[in-house]
Amino acid sequence: MSQEFWLWVGFHIFVFLMLILDIGVFNKKSHEISIKEALLWSILWIGLAFIFNIGIWYYSTPQLAFEFATGYVIEKSLSVDNLFVFLALFNYFKVPAKYQHKVLFWGIVGALLLRAIFIVGGVALITTFHYIIYVFGAFLVYTGIKLFFNKDEQIEPDKNPLLKFVRRYIPVTNQYYNDKFFIKRLGHTIATPLFVVLILIESTDVIFAVDSIPAVLAVSKDPFIIYTSNIFAILGLRTLYFALAGIVHIFHYLNAGMAIILMFIGAKMLISDIYKLPIEIALGVVIAILIGSVVLSLLIPHQSETTVQND
Repeated sequence: MSQEFWLWVGFHIFVFLMLILDIGVFNKKSHEISIKEALLWSILWIGLAFIFNIGIWYYSTPQLAFEFATGYVIEKSLSVDNLFVFLALFNYFKVPAKYQHKVLFWGIVGALLLRAIFIVGGVALITTFHYIIYVFGAFLVYTGIKLFFNKDEQIEPDKNPLLKFVRRYIPVTNQYYNDKFFIKRLGHTIATPLFVVLILIESTDVIFAVDSIPAVLAVSKDPFIIYTSNIFAILGLRTLYFALAGIVHIFHYLNAGMAIILMFIGAKMLISDIYKLPIEIALGVVIAILIGSVVLSLLIPHQSETTVQND
């Protein structure tokens, strides 16, 4: 069997073992995740991605290492929007803090499969129909412009068509039963609100993947690099949520930063046949935009924060 085959097998064994360690050892019993614990796990996942990237540099090529790093940073930055969705859903459904980790854990597991399908489909399309790269590029530019001018768009779970469908066709209890997704009642299996939240989180990942996968396809055509950079980014997403949930609103210019990143990556795809931007420069631009949006957020308070301080 080829070396590439064993790379795929080895990576999935690693991911499987880490997930088992997470849910089977460290989070076997549902509990509220502290900021300290979340930060430690976030540092662990970022460190593992960094070590993996060094391995790519050493055993493969610097070019692929830069592609992995760029894909990872793009995916990580775009996933910040997911944090706002998680927060809105947990608040709307009043999910107890100690059960939130389990919902996010299984949401991430589902995302692994969904991302794989999106990536395989995206790579196949670009390989078969080269002009698709222009479609993806235009879509990213359009999405970036839309995001830039709709920064204050509110998340309203009660208007989600999937939520209406679930409530209409699936019997759901009115209360939580510990961390269970389903319970047995009078011989029937009934879903709990925790399952509804899980379904909505999975659906939002599909929506965000529509933006993030084409963005990563703009920096690499290697399925293994695209997939692993995506997976490393989303594996650390749930711990990032617990670390930043209370302060993520401070970084109010992140949305603008993400919009500019999408427009930049989209433009990179549109001119790819005329000029191939070096991956090192692309990585530098993405990091500079992220740092700039964070610094601006800290230097220039949000208008609502200023109003509260003046009052």
